[in-house]
Amino acid sequence: MPRTEFIATGFHVPERIVTNDDLSHMMDTSDEWISQRSGIKTRHWVSDGETGVSLARDAALHALSLAGMQPDALDCIVYCTCTPDHFEPGNGVFLQRELGLTDIPAIDVRNQCSGFIYGLSVADAWIRTGQYQRVLLVGAEVHSRGLDKTTRGRDTAVLFGDGAGAAILGPTDDPRRGVLSTHLYADGRHAEKLWVDGPGLAHDPYVSEEMLRQGKHRAVMEGKEVFKYASVLMPQSVATALEASGLTPGEIKLLVPHQANLRIIEMVQRAIGLRDDQVYANIHKYGNTTAASIPIALHEALCAGRLSRGDLLVLTAFGSGFTWASAAIRW
Repeated sequence: MPRTEFIATGFHVPERIVTNDDLSHMMDTSDEWISQRSGIKTRHWVSDGETGVSLARDAALHALSLAGMQPDALDCIVYCTCTPDHFEPGNGVFLQRELGLTDIPAIDVRNQCSGFIYGLSVADAWIRTGQYQRVLLVGAEVHSRGLDKTTRGRDTAVLFGDGAGAAILGPTDDPRRGVLSTHLYADGRHAEKLWVDGPGLAHDPYVSEEMLRQGKHRAVMEGKEVFKYASVLMPQSVATALEASGLTPGEIKLLVPHQANLRIIEMVQRAIGLRDDQVYANIHKYGNTTAASIPIALHEALCAGRLSRGDLLVLTAFGSGFTWASAAIRW
């Protein structure tokens, strides 16, 4: 059975850069307050005319160009997001249309910050069984339009950015390369600790003026609880990924964690026992882009020469649900 290899990666973020000082003019906050708590200095927000699908399209075209491939070489699209452009259908079919494709399947994965690894697990299974040969895996988000950009919403508004990352995946028979394992977890007991309540069909009507006045359409997060669980469960998932392949933390060339909060990344690094050069972080530039954060960071790490063929790459994520995940990859 073949393994799944990364053929190429790509990413795209909006041109508009929003600094912490910019946010201080919208709400009661400061660069010092945001930097100390999250490590974030800037983030990218969309402008008029940009959508999640347009970001995903540009990221996908970037990856295709680096792979020397045309869109019609793709067999399947796996689109990971928690900020869909529309209630239905999912963004995957709109991306398919933007790429000029028809008749290939497109699925949406709604596992928030863990979405890219969940999507990788799906794509890996399809490629290993031979169902599809070339899978486009995308993580793309537009958070900025859903944020409460006032003092009331500052605890979440300062954290999130917009962007997209993409990877083209395919089979390899090289035993020295490919996805070694993926590990997925969820615990719905904590679903309301990080969620957006509405609009949703649990409500009747599913959207109302009262719902909007109460801010139920905004993300709500119990930050301390999220931090506590992420700091424990992400290292555990990495340990599981290493154990599954008989590997040790010292063999990790690069850990690319979900970019939620620099303090969480530092906690994860210490728990695993990794050096600074074994961990990649770019949250200071982009903020939390949920499902897009890992592919964006991975692409930048590759461009910076942080990975070579045969190196051990580990991915880990934690987010709303709660869901968390890890993957071990021989690059």
